[in-house]
Parts: sequence; structure tokens; C-alpha cells
Amino acid sequence: MPKKTLRTKDVEFEFYSPLALMVHLAGTFNNWDVQACPLKKDKEGKWKTTLSLSTGRYEYRYLVDGVWENDQRPVECVPNAFGSWNCVVTVQ
Repeated sequence: MPKKTLRTKDVEFEFYSPLALMVHLAGTFNNWDVQACPLKKDKEGKWKTTLSLSTGRYEYRYLVDGVWENDQRPVECVPNAFGSWNCVVTVQ
């Protein structure tokens, strides 16, 4: 039987915060490890990273200078166990 390979897709994450000192991305794709995905700031104040994700549905949030923030773009959100919301990205 042929071995099934996991399909991945590059997904760009972006958060605009020109005054932030540090922005991290955490979610179900990295077990909510806030240190695993630091974003890099460009000249316009946009923090960015690109992840290669397998097909599936993932919840995520940004940690901006120690404060949890949701995506600034219009995305699907679901309630979390902390009384706030997680953003959702679906990779097909």
C-alpha cells in the first residue's frame, strides 16, 4: 500500500501593532506554546510569520506584549475556556 503523505500549505499570519515590543503566535498547531512562533516586525509595523500547516482546523491567538489578542482581520472565532474567543483557520 502506498504511504500517505500529509499535505501542507503555507499560511501567513499578520498582526498590526507598530508600538509592540514582542508578538507571538500560539494555537492548537503548536500546543499553545507562546515561545514557539515569534513574529517579525516590518517597517510598516506589521508583525508577520508563515507556518506550513497540515490539512485541518486550528485555533489560535496572538500574544502582544503579554496580552492575548485576536486576529484583526475578519476570521471565524469560537469561544474558549477562559471566557474569551479563539480565532480559527482552516487549511484545505
